Amino acid sequence: MAGAVLFPALSVLAGCGGDTATDPVASSAAATGSGAAEESATPTSAAAGTSAADSGSPFPADVRPDTAEPVDPAGLTVTELRAGAHDGFDRVVFELAGQGTPGWDVEYVDSATAEGTGAPIDLAGPVYLRVVLQGTSYPYESGSTEVTRGPVAVDGTSTVTGAFYDGTFEGQSLAYVGVRAQAPFRVYALDGPTRIVVEVATS
Repeated sequence: MAGAVLFPALSVLAGCGGDTATDPVASSAAATGSGAAEESATPTSAAAGTSAADSGSPFPADVRPDTAEPVDPAGLTVTELRAGAHDGFDRVVFELAGQGTPGWDVEYVDSATAEGTGAPIDLAGPVYLRVVLQGTSYPYESGSTEVTRGPVAVDGTSTVTGAFYDGTFEGQSLAYVGVRAQAPFRVYALDGPTRIVVEVATS
């Protein structure tokens, strides 16, 4: 089972992170359309914000922006986006082909808009986590098939209301996660294959 990618100096978790805690759980088959798969949930570094005990969350998390720098990215392309419900949190997983680890910038925003045009994106909210993955490549550069732009099926989640993948532009890949209300969240990376995981507390 894959372990977490560690960022001893480069990972800057501005808002949330987590203590090391392994949660082998199955991804939602309904959300992925590809059957169940285990995700080993081990955060990248120690919490920088509210503790689990303070927030009521099953893991250390808060509502502040969460950022990290990319590490040796090469040909990273988002190939799958899936979501599922778990005990105490909803999980959204970005799976990538390529080498290294993307950076990320995840924060709550009031609206979901398309890169470049600024056109509104039809996604249930009322608030949204804007997920920007950094150090990613166009599919014609990497040779990998990118997730199709558009909504991603979400089934059985209680806090996450939906997800939308907007695409890649100039080394960044943009997506939105619809959320019923601003709940504590955390972000971390896994390898084998490379994944960026966003978990949003449900209680």
